[in-house]
Amino acid sequence: MKVLVTGAAGFIGYSISKRLLQEGVEVVGVDNLNDYYDVRLKEARLHQLDQQGFTFYKESVENRYAMDTIFHKERPTHVIHFAGQAGVRYSLENPEAYINGNLVGFYQMMELSKEYSIQHFLFASSSSVYGDRQHQKDKPFNEEDRTDTPASLYAATKKSNEMMSYSYSQLFSIPVTGLRFFTVYGPWGRPDMAYYSFAQKMVQGESITVFHNGEMSRDYTYIDDAIESVWRLLHNPSEERVPYQVYNIGSSSPVRLTSLIEELERGLNKKAHIHYAPFQKGDVTHTFADVEKLLERVNYKPTTSFRQGMKDFIGWFTEYTVKG
Repeated sequence: MKVLVTGAAGFIGYSISKRLLQEGVEVVGVDNLNDYYDVRLKEARLHQLDQQGFTFYKESVENRYAMDTIFHKERPTHVIHFAGQAGVRYSLENPEAYINGNLVGFYQMMELSKEYSIQHFLFASSSSVYGDRQHQKDKPFNEEDRTDTPASLYAATKKSNEMMSYSYSQLFSIPVTGLRFFTVYGPWGRPDMAYYSFAQKMVQGESITVFHNGEMSRDYTYIDDAIESVWRLLHNPSEERVPYQVYNIGSSSPVRLTSLIEELERGLNKKAHIHYAPFQKGDVTHTFADVEKLLERVNYKPTTSFRQGMKDFIGWFTEYTVKG
């Protein structure tokens, strides 16, 4: 097995690359190292991966010629496609980045996976495909639920990825697995996400902005649990007539925003100064993963408690950010 991981300098891409290397799998990493957030963090992740068995290319997945050259030279057997433009709110400001990264780039990866007979193509979808379920907050999101009311362009591109990859799977018998990630958090995480940005502002004595009076909840999924799920699914491609499946990757334990702030206050020993703001366009009020399909397929579901996960994040954050 030789796995090409796109977005290898990103949070989840770095984490799965690290796991693959630990398991003795050869990894070809691709990332364009864009400045959506601090490039130094991405470079620090890559430094962690700089070991035997890891080859890195600084390239954008939408560059067909460059990616074709990489596929031709490296001949991967599997693809984990985690590159793409992340973030719901940023899609309101820079929609073109999502069209290029999440649609054009995805198309190029599917075409190359077809041409090079990739044995299993896994990609990052998102819980955002479920839209805003504010009137069904006590009902977990199931893979069979409707996903045709995206609340943001970001969500629309992720749903498009699912539809595009299904068509490639059906037409060309490419085994495809879509991963609907639910708010993945933990050490080496993304600074644009609430838990991380709140921590940064709190240690700097700045106020944090809380939308919708804090009446929001997220199904926070600890990074190690997410990676264990991906690792197991990598070895379990669909064997259906159309070899395509999507899975929720979540903890199935929604956490209120107020509880997140309390955990940060406890772990950082800092009081949060809160600025309340109206509900923001493109956002959703609640997420809640049904993970029975994942459990049935790979005999695993996330187990890390939110308190333990936040303790691990704060330990890393203090070491990396505060101490430098």
